[in-house]
Amino acid sequence: MSIFNRSLRSRIFLSMILLVIGASILIALVTIYQYRENTQDYHRERLIRKENAIHENIDYILKNTTYPIETDRIPLIFKNKIYEIKDIHKLEIFLYDLEGNLLISSKASFLKDSTRGKIPQVSLRGLKGSREKHFVKKFKEGESVYQSSFSYINDAHFKPIAILNLPYFEDDEFLNKELKEYLGRLGVAYIFMLLIAILLSYFLSKYITRSLNTISEKIKETRLDKRNEKILIPVKSQEISTLVNAYNEMIDELENSAAQLATNEREAAWREMAKQVAHEIKNPLTPMRLTVQSFERKFDPSDPDIVQKMKEYTHSLIQQIDTMSSIASAFSTYAQMPAQKEESINIVKITKLSLDIFNENYIYFSSEKEEIIINFDRTQLIRVITNLVKNSIQAINEKQPVNPKVEVVVSEEDNFAVITVSDNGIGISEEHKEKVFEPKFTTKTSGMGLGLAMVKNIVETLEGEISFTSKENEGTIFTVRLPKK
Repeated sequence: MSIFNRSLRSRIFLSMILLVIGASILIALVTIYQYRENTQDYHRERLIRKENAIHENIDYILKNTTYPIETDRIPLIFKNKIYEIKDIHKLEIFLYDLEGNLLISSKASFLKDSTRGKIPQVSLRGLKGSREKHFVKKFKEGESVYQSSFSYINDAHFKPIAILNLPYFEDDEFLNKELKEYLGRLGVAYIFMLLIAILLSYFLSKYITRSLNTISEKIKETRLDKRNEKILIPVKSQEISTLVNAYNEMIDELENSAAQLATNEREAAWREMAKQVAHEIKNPLTPMRLTVQSFERKFDPSDPDIVQKMKEYTHSLIQQIDTMSSIASAFSTYAQMPAQKEESINIVKITKLSLDIFNENYIYFSSEKEEIIINFDRTQLIRVITNLVKNSIQAINEKQPVNPKVEVVVSEEDNFAVITVSDNGIGISEEHKEKVFEPKFTTKTSGMGLGLAMVKNIVETLEGEISFTSKENEGTIFTVRLPKK
């Protein structure tokens, strides 16, 4: 699993651990590299210091010798002095002529240079080609590392008369021991730092992700159709604080947008409803107009059937007026919010009373108990039941089954009284289920589609619930749950 696919908490934790480990390794490598550079500088400077001191010693001997200062006299001049110089400076000393042939040494033989008694050509050419008239060659003998220094010995007139060779052994045992001890102490410090980094990264990642988890949960709970709470957590991190403030500002904007959207939808719904009401009212006006015009055209006071005709004309007008009155009543009933009048009523008794207005013999009623008390508005409850039963009757009339049946059942469920109205009518198609409770929605050829919208409005205003299940061409069951007393 890639580190980029892990949780933020894991990435913070692993990143801090890897950072400390990487920094520790880098510092250790830099320390070793710096140690080696310092060691090389130390050996080079030490060799130069010894070389300068030996040159001063040689110059002193040359100034106080009784022999002529010439190349072939060098073995005589330094016959005994060369050992004194060796003892003082703790270095082997080799003197060569200008052609690289050994003249005298403080040691009978010395590794590669002294065994042949001649300066290697590489070293001789290096010395002659050097501007400083000084050349250092580094070489290994077995496990030991040496620096071999070559420089000219001059007479009083600065004329070269011999070549001084100083082999210098690089003894790093003590320095290596110091390095190991230093790296050991550094390792202990790094382990201690690593433990601190582990604890720090654990608590830091936990602190950061805790705030992010809180924000994440709040975002998941954010809905357009409910009131959303702002995030109120004590945060000191500027980044987290910025994120929280951005979320809270978004909630404010969301609340404003939701309110504006609800207002716009409500206005649009009322506009559509007004259009439909106007259309429904115009429908009976046309036959009324035709009836009046026909009456005016055919009116004859001497007609012996004038009274009968007057009754027919009057009856036709009254029917159209009743239609307009029912449309106005339906709209008025829906437009008014249900009265918030709560009274203690027996839902079983009120349901029976509501069913008495229906003459259909296929309406059946049953109840688990004779009395179930709820706090509800009596008039509004009757409206709910009659509307649901009317819908069931209309669904049966559309299908006209062999054995029509509308069953109304009152029962108890936890702290709720439950009314179910079921029928074996035409049912509700899948495409219409989402629109059942919308105002002005109807599948019937007449009516305004306000009945079920009004029922839902009444039930939910008084803290109840309404739902339904339906299968097309099999029937529908509406369930109303009302809180008990």
